[in-house]
Amino acid sequence: MSASQPTVLVVEDEASQREILSYNLEAEGFRVAVAENGEEAMLLVAEEVPDLVVLDWMLPNVSGIEVCRRIKSRSDTRSIPVIMLSARTEEVDRVRGLETGADDYVVKPFSVVELMARVRAQLRRTRPATMGARLEYLDILLDAETHKVTRAEAPLKLGPTEFRLLATFLEKPGRVWSREQLLDRVWGRDIYVDTRTVDVHIGRLRKALCQYGGKDPLRTVRGAGYALG
Repeated sequence: MSASQPTVLVVEDEASQREILSYNLEAEGFRVAVAENGEEAMLLVAEEVPDLVVLDWMLPNVSGIEVCRRIKSRSDTRSIPVIMLSARTEEVDRVRGLETGADDYVVKPFSVVELMARVRAQLRRTRPATMGARLEYLDILLDAETHKVTRAEAPLKLGPTEFRLLATFLEKPGRVWSREQLLDRVWGRDIYVDTRTVDVHIGRLRKALCQYGGKDPLRTVRGAGYALG
């Protein structure tokens, strides 16, 4: 799988439900991590930093509501979308889940097709490039569906790694990404790549973006990493 594919963490204590969710998410092209309880979920959130969490309310020991509260209370994880799954159908329960920070609330039993649509909807908001969106910043345009990049309407030729780097920057202009964060996002956690490799590809991306002139839009933040704008 491509390292740029979103990672979805499934937190569900019922094995059959975990398997169904994992199978369908993988069929949609997502990378999947699974947790059986709240404690394991929080460890994986810290280690994997998933792009989205599908979270069951009724978990042993630490409830899904508490897991959601913890995710949303931390500055480094609060932007991760959480879709809460629950057999609780009362309006008060739905409101409680959403007020805890859940971005969506799905009642069991649910339609897998609908849940996948909700997952894609959340990721279009937070990882638009992976959902085939067009991303723009000043005169730079990246079309993820056609895999084309232009600057001031002139086509740019980028390698696959430079394309993923640019997509990452375009999704969150102004954000400073450390080399380690870029490695995780662009290359993936399962592949060992020296952090200096990031500098090499940033250099190639800069050259490609400025091949027809124009100001370098990438900013080096000393001791921190890189940012767009």
